[in-house]
Amino acid sequence: MVEDLKLFEESKVRSYYDENTKHWYFSIIDIVGILTESKNPRRYWSDLKIKLTDDEGFSQLYEKIVQLKLIAPDGKRRETDCADVETLLRIIQSIPSKKAEPVKQWLAKVGYERMKEMADPSTAIDRARETYKKLGRSDKWIQQRMTGQETRNKLTDYWKDHEITEGEEYAILTNIIHQEWSGLSVKEHKDLKGLKSQNLRDHMSEAELIFTALAELSTRQVAESENAAGM
Repeated sequence: MVEDLKLFEESKVRSYYDENTKHWYFSIIDIVGILTESKNPRRYWSDLKIKLTDDEGFSQLYEKIVQLKLIAPDGKRRETDCADVETLLRIIQSIPSKKAEPVKQWLAKVGYERMKEMADPSTAIDRARETYKKLGRSDKWIQQRMTGQETRNKLTDYWKDHEITEGEEYAILTNIIHQEWSGLSVKEHKDLKGLKSQNLRDHMSEAELIFTALAELSTRQVAESENAAGM
Protein backbone atom coordinates (compact mmCIF):
# COMPACT_ATOMS: atom_id res chain seq x y z
CA MET A 1 0.00 0.00 0.00
CA VAL A 2 1.06 3.58 -0.66
CA GLU A 3 0.34 5.99 2.15
CA ASP A 4 -0.59 9.53 1.23
CA LEU A 5 -2.10 12.71 2.62
CA LYS A 6 -4.83 14.35 0.58
CA LEU A 7 -6.04 17.93 0.84
CA PHE A 8 -9.72 18.82 0.74
CA GLU A 9 -9.74 22.61 0.75
CA GLU A 10 -7.61 23.26 3.87
CA SER A 11 -8.34 19.92 5.57
CA LYS A 12 -5.99 16.92 5.50
CA VAL A 13 -7.34 13.44 4.83
CA ARG A 14 -5.18 10.41 5.57
CA SER A 15 -5.33 7.84 2.81
CA TYR A 16 -3.84 4.65 1.40
CA TYR A 17 -3.69 3.37 -2.14
CA ASP A 18 -3.82 -0.42 -2.37
CA GLU A 19 -1.79 -1.55 -5.38
CA ASN A 20 -3.49 -4.95 -5.34
CA THR A 21 -7.13 -3.85 -5.29
CA LYS A 22 -6.42 -0.57 -7.13
CA HIS A 23 -8.57 1.23 -4.57
CA TRP A 24 -8.04 4.30 -2.42
CA TYR A 25 -8.91 3.89 1.26
CA PHE A 26 -9.63 7.03 3.27
CA SER A 27 -9.80 7.69 7.01
CA ILE A 28 -13.50 7.82 7.81
CA ILE A 29 -12.88 10.01 10.85
CA ASP A 30 -11.11 12.62 8.70
CA ILE A 31 -14.03 12.69 6.26
CA VAL A 32 -16.56 12.87 9.12
CA GLY A 33 -14.62 15.79 10.59
CA ILE A 34 -14.90 17.71 7.32
CA LEU A 35 -18.60 16.99 6.91
CA THR A 36 -19.66 17.75 10.48
CA GLU A 37 -17.00 20.28 11.54
CA SER A 38 -17.19 18.44 14.86
CA LYS A 39 -14.48 18.98 17.46
CA ASN A 40 -14.66 15.25 18.19
CA PRO A 41 -15.25 13.45 14.86
CA ARG A 42 -14.16 10.15 16.41
CA ARG A 43 -17.09 10.32 18.86
CA TYR A 44 -19.46 11.41 16.09
CA TRP A 45 -18.46 8.38 13.99
CA SER A 46 -18.79 6.07 16.98
CA ASP A 47 -22.30 7.37 17.71
CA LEU A 48 -23.24 7.13 14.03
CA LYS A 49 -22.20 3.49 13.89
CA ILE A 50 -24.47 2.72 16.83
CA LYS A 51 -27.32 4.65 15.23
CA LEU A 52 -26.89 2.82 11.93
CA THR A 53 -26.75 -0.62 13.54
CA ASP A 54 -30.53 -0.90 13.20
CA ASP A 55 -30.27 -0.19 9.50
CA GLU A 56 -30.59 -3.51 7.70
CA GLY A 57 -28.08 -2.58 5.02
CA PHE A 58 -25.43 -1.21 7.39
CA SER A 59 -24.13 -4.60 8.54
CA GLN A 60 -23.25 -5.40 4.94
CA LEU A 61 -21.68 -1.96 4.57
CA TYR A 62 -19.69 -2.34 7.79
CA GLU A 63 -18.04 -5.49 6.45
CA LYS A 64 -16.36 -3.31 3.80
CA ILE A 65 -14.77 -1.04 6.38
CA VAL A 66 -11.13 -1.92 7.05
CA GLN A 67 -8.78 -0.93 9.84
CA LEU A 68 -5.42 0.45 8.78
CA LYS A 69 -2.59 1.77 10.92
CA LEU A 70 -2.41 5.46 10.08
CA ILE A 71 -0.37 8.20 11.70
CA ALA A 72 -2.48 9.83 14.43
CA PRO A 73 -2.16 13.47 15.59
CA ASP A 74 0.25 12.35 18.33
CA GLY A 75 2.61 10.96 15.68
CA LYS A 76 1.97 7.29 16.50
CA ARG A 77 0.43 4.76 14.15
CA ARG A 78 -3.01 3.71 15.31
CA GLU A 79 -5.67 1.48 13.79
CA THR A 80 -8.23 3.67 12.06
CA ASP A 81 -11.52 2.85 10.33
CA CYS A 82 -11.03 3.34 6.59
CA ALA A 83 -13.23 2.82 3.55
CA ASP A 84 -13.01 2.94 -0.21
CA VAL A 85 -14.84 5.55 -2.26
CA GLU A 86 -17.98 3.44 -2.81
CA THR A 87 -18.41 2.73 0.90
CA LEU A 88 -17.67 6.33 1.86
CA LEU A 89 -20.34 7.62 -0.49
CA ARG A 90 -22.92 5.50 1.34
CA ILE A 91 -21.69 6.75 4.73
CA ILE A 92 -21.84 10.36 3.55
CA GLN A 93 -25.52 9.89 2.72
CA SER A 94 -26.17 9.32 6.43
CA ILE A 95 -24.57 12.61 7.48
CA PRO A 96 -26.51 15.85 6.95
CA SER A 97 -23.94 18.34 5.72
CA LYS A 98 -23.68 21.23 3.27
CA LYS A 99 -20.27 19.84 2.32
CA ALA A 100 -21.60 16.44 1.30
CA GLU A 101 -21.72 17.16 -2.43
CA PRO A 102 -18.28 18.88 -2.60
CA VAL A 103 -16.76 15.93 -0.72
CA LYS A 104 -18.38 13.45 -3.13
CA GLN A 105 -16.96 15.36 -6.10
CA TRP A 106 -13.55 15.49 -4.43
CA LEU A 107 -13.53 11.72 -3.86
CA ALA A 108 -14.41 11.12 -7.49
CA LYS A 109 -11.62 13.47 -8.56
CA VAL A 110 -9.05 11.65 -6.42
CA GLY A 111 -9.94 8.34 -8.08
CA TYR A 112 -9.78 9.90 -11.54
CA GLU A 113 -6.39 11.49 -10.83
CA ARG A 114 -4.99 8.13 -9.73
CA MET A 115 -6.09 6.51 -12.99
CA LYS A 116 -4.33 9.30 -14.91
CA GLU A 117 -1.19 8.81 -12.85
CA MET A 118 -1.14 5.09 -13.63
CA ALA A 119 -1.41 5.86 -17.35
CA ASP A 120 1.09 8.74 -17.17
CA PRO A 121 3.31 8.86 -14.03
CA SER A 122 4.33 12.46 -14.83
CA THR A 123 0.87 13.61 -13.74
CA ALA A 124 1.68 12.49 -10.17
CA ILE A 125 4.67 14.82 -10.18
CA ASP A 126 2.52 17.66 -11.50
CA ARG A 127 -0.04 17.04 -8.74
CA ALA A 128 2.66 17.10 -6.06
CA ARG A 129 4.03 20.39 -7.40
CA GLU A 130 0.55 21.90 -7.35
CA THR A 131 0.00 20.78 -3.75
CA TYR A 132 3.30 22.28 -2.59
CA LYS A 133 2.52 25.55 -4.34
CA LYS A 134 -0.80 25.72 -2.51
CA LEU A 135 1.17 25.34 0.72
CA GLY A 136 3.25 28.39 -0.22
CA ARG A 137 6.50 26.68 -1.16
CA SER A 138 8.91 28.40 -3.54
CA ASP A 139 9.77 26.91 -6.94
CA LYS A 140 13.35 26.35 -5.77
CA TRP A 141 12.18 24.47 -2.66
CA ILE A 142 9.75 22.38 -4.70
CA GLN A 143 12.48 21.39 -7.15
CA GLN A 144 14.77 20.34 -4.31
CA ARG A 145 11.94 18.37 -2.66
CA MET A 146 11.17 16.53 -5.91
CA THR A 147 14.86 15.79 -6.57
CA GLY A 148 15.22 14.48 -3.03
CA GLN A 149 12.20 12.22 -3.49
CA GLU A 150 13.68 10.74 -6.65
CA THR A 151 16.92 10.01 -4.76
CA ARG A 152 14.91 8.44 -1.95
CA ASN A 153 12.97 6.24 -4.38
CA LYS A 154 16.18 4.93 -5.94
CA LEU A 155 17.49 4.02 -2.49
CA THR A 156 14.31 2.19 -1.44
CA ASP A 157 14.27 0.40 -4.82
CA TYR A 158 17.75 -0.90 -3.99
CA TRP A 159 16.61 -1.99 -0.53
CA LYS A 160 13.58 -3.74 -1.97
CA ASP A 161 15.78 -5.74 -4.35
CA HIS A 162 18.37 -6.61 -1.67
CA GLU A 163 16.47 -8.32 1.14
CA ILE A 164 15.42 -5.27 3.16
CA THR A 165 11.89 -5.59 4.53
CA GLU A 166 9.62 -2.62 3.92
CA GLY A 167 8.31 -1.06 7.11
CA GLU A 168 10.38 -1.50 10.25
CA GLU A 169 13.72 -2.18 8.53
CA TYR A 170 13.23 0.78 6.17
CA ALA A 171 12.53 2.96 9.22
CA ILE A 172 15.62 1.72 11.10
CA LEU A 173 17.96 2.37 8.16
CA THR A 174 16.36 5.75 7.41
CA ASN A 175 16.88 6.78 11.04
CA ILE A 176 20.56 5.75 10.96
CA ILE A 177 21.16 7.77 7.78
CA HIS A 178 19.35 10.77 9.25
CA GLN A 179 21.38 10.70 12.46
CA GLU A 180 24.64 10.55 10.50
CA TRP A 181 24.09 13.86 8.73
CA SER A 182 21.94 15.74 11.27
CA GLY A 183 23.04 14.41 14.64
CA LEU A 184 19.38 13.85 15.44
CA SER A 185 17.00 10.95 15.12
CA VAL A 186 13.97 11.49 12.88
CA LYS A 187 11.77 11.82 15.98
CA GLU A 188 14.13 14.31 17.62
CA HIS A 189 14.23 16.37 14.44
CA LYS A 190 10.41 16.40 14.25
CA ASP A 191 10.20 17.37 17.92
CA LEU A 192 12.63 20.22 17.27
CA LYS A 193 10.34 21.54 14.56
CA GLY A 194 7.20 20.99 16.63
CA LEU A 195 5.82 18.37 14.24
CA LYS A 196 3.59 15.40 15.09
CA SER A 197 1.95 13.49 12.25
CA GLN A 198 3.38 15.69 9.48
CA ASN A 199 6.01 14.50 7.01
CA LEU A 200 9.37 15.84 8.21
CA ARG A 201 10.70 16.36 4.68
CA ASP A 202 7.77 18.60 3.83
CA HIS A 203 8.96 20.94 6.59
CA MET A 204 12.69 20.90 5.88
CA SER A 205 14.67 23.89 4.68
CA GLU A 206 16.40 23.76 1.30
CA ALA A 207 19.70 23.00 3.04
CA GLU A 208 18.17 20.14 5.03
CA LEU A 209 16.68 18.66 1.86
CA ILE A 210 20.07 18.82 0.16
CA PHE A 211 21.86 17.12 3.07
CA THR A 212 19.18 14.42 3.21
CA ALA A 213 19.47 13.74 -0.52
CA LEU A 214 23.29 13.62 -0.36
CA ALA A 215 23.17 11.20 2.57
CA GLU A 216 20.76 8.86 0.80
CA LEU A 217 22.63 9.10 -2.50
CA SER A 218 25.97 8.22 -0.89
CA THR A 219 24.31 5.39 1.07
CA ARG A 220 23.05 3.83 -2.14
CA GLN A 221 26.38 4.27 -3.90
CA VAL A 222 28.28 2.58 -1.05
CA ALA A 223 25.72 -0.25 -0.94
CA GLU A 224 25.96 -0.76 -4.70
CA SER A 225 29.78 -0.79 -4.65
CA GLU A 226 29.74 -3.51 -1.97
CA ASN A 227 26.61 -5.25 -3.30
CA ALA A 228 25.25 -5.03 0.24
CA ALA A 229 22.18 -7.10 1.09
CA GLY A 230 19.96 -7.51 4.15
CA MET A 231 20.12 -5.56 7.39
